[in-house]
Amino acid sequence: MTDSAEPLRAYRAGLRSRLVAAREALPAAEHARLSREIERHLGALLEALQPAVPGFCWPFRAEFDARPLVTRLLDRGLRACLPVVVDNGLPLEFREWTPRSEMIEDRYGIHIPAQGEPLRPDAILMPLNAFDAAGYRLGYGGGYFDRSLAALAPRPKAIGVGFELGRVSSIRPQPHDLPMDFIVTEAGAYEVRQEGLSPFTGKPRSG
Repeated sequence: MTDSAEPLRAYRAGLRSRLVAAREALPAAEHARLSREIERHLGALLEALQPAVPGFCWPFRAEFDARPLVTRLLDRGLRACLPVVVDNGLPLEFREWTPRSEMIEDRYGIHIPAQGEPLRPDAILMPLNAFDAAGYRLGYGGGYFDRSLAALAPRPKAIGVGFELGRVSSIRPQPHDLPMDFIVTEAGAYEVRQEGLSPFTGKPRSG
């Protein structure tokens, strides 16, 4: 990268702040309408991928709420898990979740299961503050998901989930940033390919 570190950090921080604020400013009815479309596209993608242990994130700062969809998957015999920050610099732990799980707040104010069996997800739904045509996502800057994807073998399917308002030309990815395998917004589900985002047609590429 030719960008020096400080301007790059400022760019990404500004982008994150602006797009999170835009998401939080969505009127409730519009947020609900867009969320229904996201859920429809995401449900079709998961139906095609058939994960046995999907990981997802508790909604934070007006993110898409995957809990209703995940709950329906549990009714079909799947197991689900939520990420838990163990320590700075370490991969996430994924702890089993059900609608009956006792929840507590972590250091960031995000809900996590107070207890639960550690699971290894084979697909992870990751919230998007921003995303680009190359499939890179901008989270909250901690790097937890990138470390976790790199540490898990085989690597889970990485599914970025968010609103179209987060689409940008580039998040200016760094060497540690890992692209998603899929992006889902209210506009549809997309597979991340070398040539960019391609509408998902119902059958993922092998490998």
